[in-house]
Amino acid sequence: MIRALPALTLCAMLGPVAAGLWGAVLPALGHLPAAGFEGPSGAAIGRLAAWPGLFEASRLSVTTGVGATLASLGIVALAVGGWSGTRAFAWLQRLLSPLLSVPHAAAAFGLAFLIAPSGWLARIAAPLAGWERPPDVLVVGDPWGLALMAGMVAKEVPFLLLMALAALPQTRPRRSLLVARSLGYGRMTGWFKTVFPALYAQIRLPVYVVLAYSMSVVDVALILGPTTPPTLSVQIVRWMGDPDLSQRLLASAGAIWQLLLVGMALALWRAGEGAVARAGRAWAEGGGRRAADAALRGAGLVLGTVAAASVTVGLAILALWSVAGLWSYPDLWPEGLTGRSWARHADGVAAGARQTFLVAAIATAIALALTIGCLEAEHRRGRAMGAGAAWLLYLPLLMPQTAFLPGLQSFLLSAGADIGLGPVVAAHLVFVLPYVFLSLGDPWRAWDARYATVAAALGAGPGRTLWAVRLPMLMGPVLTAAAVGVAVSVGQYLPTLLIGGGRVATLTTEAVALASGGDRRAIGVYALAQTAAALLPFALALLVPAIAFRNRRGLHG
Repeated sequence: MIRALPALTLCAMLGPVAAGLWGAVLPALGHLPAAGFEGPSGAAIGRLAAWPGLFEASRLSVTTGVGATLASLGIVALAVGGWSGTRAFAWLQRLLSPLLSVPHAAAAFGLAFLIAPSGWLARIAAPLAGWERPPDVLVVGDPWGLALMAGMVAKEVPFLLLMALAALPQTRPRRSLLVARSLGYGRMTGWFKTVFPALYAQIRLPVYVVLAYSMSVVDVALILGPTTPPTLSVQIVRWMGDPDLSQRLLASAGAIWQLLLVGMALALWRAGEGAVARAGRAWAEGGGRRAADAALRGAGLVLGTVAAASVTVGLAILALWSVAGLWSYPDLWPEGLTGRSWARHADGVAAGARQTFLVAAIATAIALALTIGCLEAEHRRGRAMGAGAAWLLYLPLLMPQTAFLPGLQSFLLSAGADIGLGPVVAAHLVFVLPYVFLSLGDPWRAWDARYATVAAALGAGPGRTLWAVRLPMLMGPVLTAAAVGVAVSVGQYLPTLLIGGGRVATLTTEAVALASGGDRRAIGVYALAQTAAALLPFALALLVPAIAFRNRRGLHG
């Protein structure tokens, strides 16, 4: 049975993606029998090409996605290169790491409340600028997508930092930097010439994931992005929600175009890597020793701190709004605090939390079972996963959600399948499974196999060794992987909205639905509840092993 789990895992992860792409291609060609359309036809493609906002929406998707990826990668490179191994970097790492689990929507709301014309920064500046009312400046929803890029950077910097720190030991930075410093190179110049090329090769796939996600994100774009026109991904979701079923054909054509856009952006990024590598080789051979080292180090620390502070302060402002009484502009603090908003939305929050944790628990449990089965099968075969399998793990994350989720909804409708909890869990599993596998893979493979040898010498078979020795010793990593899976599921907006058909209301869908309204107190309540739902599993992942192994520290393996 365990030998079949790798194939079953790939089917669970890639099957919905393949079905969604097929379900997008057919309606894009005018074939959607469930809605009364028989193809093939090029009408949907023609309507998409004739849509006046196509160029601007496509441009926004590309510029915001590429800009957010470049900025996030640059901040991480500067911070790691300039400060790794220092006390300041340890402080920055402690500040950024918890933010990885904060849902994108909650971070976006916090940033919006911080930078909006009536936000907290404007309230601080109001006495100096003489503002008695919010300035008439379009900050959130600006036509260039700058606020959207800022929101994505604030969330993707912690992710890329974690990936960089995991890959850094493989580049042996200390030895390379010692050689560079002995030749007279400054810290930053030596790091970029000797360590960064090897580090980037290790984190290339996560960078691609950031690019693909930033180009097609929906929830953050709904909160921070422009509206006339919106990004392409947001417009696709609007077409899918239109009562006119012919708009689904247009949405499918847009989904295929979104996939092509992301594919072209990835191809251009890959070509750009070659161009940068050639320029970097020429720069490295040029012999420059100290190229603005102090300025680059300072920029890395400042930008990393700003990225962390924007999310942290934004969450604090959300918390304040959720209990605020009367809070007029330009007052810096509300006149009083009250729990009325929490009481008014208690029933809705409780119902959303139940659905959120139900979907997350089922998807994460399935992902854990498949991951542990695959890793155990790998251990028993004595052969580690190859590079091709690693690409397959990243494939659902490289695929724009708007490219296959609308098609998956159409596929389910055409197949006569009911939409609801089951399909939503399956859709969440597509994204939860890769993160659980990537979180648990390294600790599982690093476990000392001599324990299994001792267990076998005492008469335990492979199954008993797994349940009685390996899993108890790896309780911490397993619970951490489970916490990652729950956090990923909690943050899923588009799979819940489209595949649930509006019948599965989670904290994320409810929070984003409030974005179009002006009730900041309600937004604060739901965004904080969403953040708590993502952070609670991490607290349990730290607490449970500490209690269970308080007298057995050796079992931490």
